[in-house]
Amino acid sequence: MADHALRLTNVTKTFGDVTAVDDLSFAVGEGEVFGFLGGNGAGKTTSLRMVLDIIRPTSGSISVLGRQPGRENSAQLGFLPEERGLYRAMTAIDTIVYFGRLKGMTAADARHAGLALLDRFGLAANARSTLDKLSKGMAQKVQLAAAVVNRPRLLILDEPFSGLDPVNQGLLEDEIKRAAADGATVVFSTHVMQHAERLCERLLLLAKGQKRFEGTVDDARRLLPAQLTVVAQAPLTDIPGVAAAEERGAAGDGWHEYRLTLAPGVEPGDVLDRVSGAGRRLRRFDERQPSLHDVFLHIVGAQGAHS
Repeated sequence: MADHALRLTNVTKTFGDVTAVDDLSFAVGEGEVFGFLGGNGAGKTTSLRMVLDIIRPTSGSISVLGRQPGRENSAQLGFLPEERGLYRAMTAIDTIVYFGRLKGMTAADARHAGLALLDRFGLAANARSTLDKLSKGMAQKVQLAAAVVNRPRLLILDEPFSGLDPVNQGLLEDEIKRAAADGATVVFSTHVMQHAERLCERLLLLAKGQKRFEGTVDDARRLLPAQLTVVAQAPLTDIPGVAAAEERGAAGDGWHEYRLTLAPGVEPGDVLDRVSGAGRRLRRFDERQPSLHDVFLHIVGAQGAHS
């Protein structure tokens, strides 16, 4: 068994004069939940389509479960595309069985697993309804069931939260956690950083086809300094470890509110100890760690987040 579920090595994909993916290399270990993050047009979907052998790279190599991309991997893969597409005249259960058969399952096994998934998704009563009779949210649940019916070793989800209401976003997050607990490797692309913060062990930030960051969520947050909001009776501009102190106004009775930006690598607790050690009185403090959204904007810029 390969020590990685997915590996891209110096992968480039061009379409005429346009470079959609530019010398991209990364690896996803077996059993990881890996976030593939970037704004619109960053190259996420193109990269995933190369993994699935829908399109071929211009240069570089890809390994999927220790093999080259190809149809022989289908039994161990699950895929939820960004562009949802289902046969509207088919019933929910027949749709799931159809995709299960494409992945090498017997009709009986696919039907048994499909009915269990529909029950878990609250759609047991709709198993024999045709898809054109289902709401958009219901149809998306059917497509998710089709992606996981074979209990894939590698589950690839392209912008899976797009168009889902908050309840169904929570259901999808639960399914990602369930698949990972069942031993699957999960790779999902998104431009919504909050989902990645809650789900990912590691992530990659992509902008204009190029890798800008790869690592854990904590690694990403450490790229930006932490901030403290404190209410104190004396200026705090001379405290070691404080890169900048912005006075934000009076808080009454001689107290002032400050926003402290810490120097890289400095822990908030250390700064508070130094403030107390310097004899400065504090009435209140709040710590704010950078969010993944903050880091994303820092790395790719506001334009890259929406391009």
